Amino acid sequence: MYKKFFGLTKNPFEISPDPYFFYGSAQHNEALANIFYGIRAHKGFVVVTGEVGTGKTLLVRCLLDSLDRNQVAFSYVFNTRLNEEEFLRYIMQDLNLAVPNTKGEMLLQLNDYLIGRYRKGLTTVLIVDEAQNLSWEVLEEIRLLTNLETTKDKLLQIVLIGQPELDEKLESYNVRQLKQRIALRCKLNPLTELETRDYIVRRLQRAGAKNNAWSMFPDAVIKKVHQYSSGIPRLINTVCENSLIVAYAKQSASVTTEMVEEVAKDLRLNQPVRPPIKSKMNGDEQESKLLKRLVNLLHALEKVDENPGLAEEDTEIGRSKVTGGVR
Repeated sequence: MYKKFFGLTKNPFEISPDPYFFYGSAQHNEALANIFYGIRAHKGFVVVTGEVGTGKTLLVRCLLDSLDRNQVAFSYVFNTRLNEEEFLRYIMQDLNLAVPNTKGEMLLQLNDYLIGRYRKGLTTVLIVDEAQNLSWEVLEEIRLLTNLETTKDKLLQIVLIGQPELDEKLESYNVRQLKQRIALRCKLNPLTELETRDYIVRRLQRAGAKNNAWSMFPDAVIKKVHQYSSGIPRLINTVCENSLIVAYAKQSASVTTEMVEEVAKDLRLNQPVRPPIKSKMNGDEQESKLLKRLVNLLHALEKVDENPGLAEEDTEIGRSKVTGGVR
């Protein structure tokens, strides 16, 4: 719609993970470097986590493109709602292997395949996206896959990509053995305001903008974009895309802060969701305080039994205090 007006050849702010528009911030480059090093050095396990929209899937797409160019065999699991056997079957089919009937036969065939590639000096990689959704049983199955090794190297290089819940899951006592096998870990954080500016300009330039890439989103506008997007690339794309549409509708050569505010209001980005306020007391303190109130109520009831003439409102006050604490 607006490409011709702004002199663009591509849509600069599509939310689909296109490696052509990859912006190599320091943390994204570090994450890619960690993954490539882990794979090439046969470290076995690499974990990358980040909040929703911080560029994890785009990072994976860049990785897959690189593995393709270097003829590295890989299995990419993007649907993690699988049980153990379905997970193994998916991996084997993705590696173009015939799938036997039993789990034992699958593991034997997979092991033979990995050894054959290793003897030829070839690497095999398993990439699991949305890994925070993996069941405990599948996580254990992944750990067992790291037992496929020689005396020197791991036969299968595993990359787990997921939201921060994956970090929490890996801290669980249930998977402590898996955690000890993780060689490299890194985390993707939202972009800073300076990175947001570079990110926007980079995408505009890749989309065909020339000298006007810097003028289409002035510094004050970028500040607003960063404020409403919190530096999350997916939200930056959404805000910038809609802002360009508004600018085109108004035949403006550049986006204004008012346009960004209008877009943010339409997208409900001016009403951030706040986490519930947690009590400062821990569980033991809360339980102790509740017990004290219950004891006070019992004492009050005993007094009523001993003195029937006790004012009813005193008892009601005692009850309200306790029920107020229970709610």
